[in-house]
Amino acid sequence: MTPAQLQSELSTITGHGLMRSVMIWGPPGVGKSAIVAQVAERHSLQLVDLRLSQLAPTDLRGLPVADGKVSRWLPPEFLPNDGKGVLFLDELNMAPPALQGIAQQLILNRRVGKYEVPEGWFVWAAGNRKEDRAAVYDMPTPLANRFLHYQVEPHFDSFRTWAGGNGIHEQVLAFLAFRPGLLHKPDGRNPAWPSCRSWEMASELHERAMGIAAAVGDGAAAEFEAFCKLYSQLPDIEAVLQGRGGKIKFPAEPSLRYAVVIGLSTRAVTEEAIRNSFGWVVEKASAEWCQLFIHSIHDRAAGRGHTGLLAALLTSEPRMKRFLKHLMTDGAS
Repeated sequence: MTPAQLQSELSTITGHGLMRSVMIWGPPGVGKSAIVAQVAERHSLQLVDLRLSQLAPTDLRGLPVADGKVSRWLPPEFLPNDGKGVLFLDELNMAPPALQGIAQQLILNRRVGKYEVPEGWFVWAAGNRKEDRAAVYDMPTPLANRFLHYQVEPHFDSFRTWAGGNGIHEQVLAFLAFRPGLLHKPDGRNPAWPSCRSWEMASELHERAMGIAAAVGDGAAAEFEAFCKLYSQLPDIEAVLQGRGGKIKFPAEPSLRYAVVIGLSTRAVTEEAIRNSFGWVVEKASAEWCQLFIHSIHDRAAGRGHTGLLAALLTSEPRMKRFLKHLMTDGAS
C-alpha cells in the first residue's frame, strides 16, 4: 500500500480503539516512523519511539535490584506508565534474538516482568525486509502471527502530499514529478541513494545552495543539477501569479512543464494567486497538466483554508469537474 493508505489505515485502527499489535514492513527511507508519528499527533496520542536495534536486553527489561532476600526488576523510565499513546518498536527485526524475545513479551502479553503496558497504549512495530538488503533476523512464527501486517511502498503522490506541508524545496518536488522513478532507488554499491528520507535531506542541502550528492548519490544529483539549470528558462511565474500571464505561453519542453506547474502550485499562497494561476493553467495547458496542478495545490490550499475556493474554481471549469470528486475523496481520507 502507499504511505497515504497506511496512514489512513492506522488512523482507522486508532479511531476505533483496535488494540491489536501492528507490524509495518517496508524499505528503508520510505517514512514508516514518520507515518506513525503523524498518526499519533493527529489523534493527540503520546509517542514512545524505540529503536530496538540500538538497545541491549537490560535496556528494555530493566535492571535487577536487591529487595531484602529477593531481586526485583526496575523497568526503564522510557516505557509509558499512564495516559494514552503509541509504543512504537522500530527496527524490530534488526534487534538480536535475545532482545526480540523481550519485545515479544510486550507484544504478546503487553508486559515484561512486573511492568504492564497501560490500557490506553497501542503497541506497533516496524522493520525492513530481507530483499532490502537490511541486516535483519527472521521473525519467530508465533510472534508474526500476533501482528496485523502492512506492507508499505514508496509512492510519489503520497510523498508530494507530505512534502507540501513540510517545506520540501520547490525544485526538488518539480524534479521528482518529472522523474518519479528516482524517488526511491536503492543502490547497494553506494551508501548514498535516493529515498523519501534522503530527498528530505537533499532539500535541506539545496536550500543552502549545497550539492546534494551526499544525500542521494552522484547519479541522482547530476540529473537534479541538470534539471535545475532549466529554471533559468522558466516563464515569468510571478507575472502569472499576479494575473499578467495572458501573453505567456505554456512551455513545450516536458521538464519545463513540470517545473512551471509545480512552481505555480507552490507559490500560489493567496486567493488571488490561486485564481490567477488556475486560470492560466486551464487556458494554456492540456488536461493532464491541469490535473497535476490541482493535485499539487490541493493539500497546500487545504492547509491555508482555501479548499472552498479551489472547489468553486473546479466546478466552474467543465474540464476540471471530473477531478473534483476524486480530490474531495482524498481530502476526506
